[in-house]
Amino acid sequence: METHLAGIFDHTFARIVEAREAHASQLKVRETGTVTSLSTGIARVSGLPGVCFEEVVKFPGDLYGIAFNVDEDEIGVVLLGDYWQLHAGDEVERRGHVMDVPVGDGLIGRVINPLGRPLDERGPVISEKRLPIERPAPNIMDRSPVTEPLQSGIKVIDALVPIGRGQRELILGDRQTGKTAIAIDTILNQRGKNVLCVYCAIGQRASSVARVVANLRDNGAMDYTVVVVTEGNDPPGLAYIAPYAATSIAEHFMEAGRDVLIVYDDLTHHARAYRELSLLLRRPPGREAYPGDIFYIHSRLLERATHLLDEFGGGSLTALPIIETEAQNIAAYIPTNLISITDGQIYLSPVLFELGILPAVDVGKSVSRVGGKAQLAAYRAVAGDLKLAYAQFEELETFARFGTRLDENTRKIIEHGQRIRACLKQAEFEPVTVTGQIMVLLALTGKLFDGVVLDKMRDAQHALYAAALPVELIARLTSADQLSESDRNTVLNIAREALVPFIL
Repeated sequence: METHLAGIFDHTFARIVEAREAHASQLKVRETGTVTSLSTGIARVSGLPGVCFEEVVKFPGDLYGIAFNVDEDEIGVVLLGDYWQLHAGDEVERRGHVMDVPVGDGLIGRVINPLGRPLDERGPVISEKRLPIERPAPNIMDRSPVTEPLQSGIKVIDALVPIGRGQRELILGDRQTGKTAIAIDTILNQRGKNVLCVYCAIGQRASSVARVVANLRDNGAMDYTVVVVTEGNDPPGLAYIAPYAATSIAEHFMEAGRDVLIVYDDLTHHARAYRELSLLLRRPPGREAYPGDIFYIHSRLLERATHLLDEFGGGSLTALPIIETEAQNIAAYIPTNLISITDGQIYLSPVLFELGILPAVDVGKSVSRVGGKAQLAAYRAVAGDLKLAYAQFEELETFARFGTRLDENTRKIIEHGQRIRACLKQAEFEPVTVTGQIMVLLALTGKLFDGVVLDKMRDAQHALYAAALPVELIARLTSADQLSESDRNTVLNIAREALVPFIL
């Protein structure tokens, strides 16, 4: 009898436990905490013992934050929105996931913030997938060598500082030297080349961002571009996550086998936002008050730019980070960090900018560590001679300013260098095709411009752009084939005829 009753009891108890477990599985467990203190863009929260690093937490009023400092008694949360309505004592809820962003074709042509919320008044963003903003970079063995060029349409860059698909090329210079203009021209030049673009504005003025978006839209570039924006008056937390969110958006397209160009404008504001957050969270300051991991936050961001092997889709992500120097000091903390991370730099000189030599690219301080491997063979045939001739000209020009009498050979070198400088000038929003650039470069190395008056150099170049080349010759110039002597002579003959009206 006792055995029978015990069996009934065990069976009943088991059914009760099963019922409770089934009921508990239907309930949504909430872990909540309390705001203990607030400061600019930062909240300190207690009562969330299970929270993880970089996990999303939710505040009242649809405000979100990221757990940044995970201490024993409280956590430091970076706020991602308007935090003025928050007060000490407000409830905080764990969300159980890290920060993510919507990705997909629905974002193309849209202007969004780093949370994926639209800023262009075109309705909600349509996306079927979300990706974490922080993702591990592709493995080294999954990467392909950088061999395909990404044409910027800017002669001085494509000829002397080439950019390859999957490369990270830094753009740096003082304020108002045309850094953003180079990035925007490169985006405009991707039209019709099956390259998607992501422009990430970090801490920029609203008027500057509006101007960039208007230029992209007027030139038809928004058809293949995503714009991610944080303005100068946004919380520092949004500025901090902006480049990571933009990179996840770009990575989605890269992993689908597409070629992507991403512009970070600029990482100086990103570093300052991270410094502000770190100091507010009482992290130990280091050089120039930046935290010790300032190098790491940029290296883990830019390491995600690469060219994948064909078995992983063959897509590429090319990064153009922009930073601002002060008084031409490229040896400062943040510039040296990013120079060491990237695969080369394009340095813009304020001296050249003031002289009206635009784009103000200082060829002597600019370099591409990928170099000619990411250049078409036709460029390689002329770029070496051009760079040497330009360097000789700049050195001789310095001595010529002292008014000394020049011999005939020196005078010819200086006059030839002046034509090179004039040819490397280029107006904004006027990208030049590959064939147009090669014609100008070959005419330069062949010294066909030496008889053209400097004032007519612009018109002479446009005459070369308009010159008709045989279709089969265009195909060879834009391919990976070496430039043959017969093709060189053909181009030079066509260029010579086009320049006849401009020769003295």
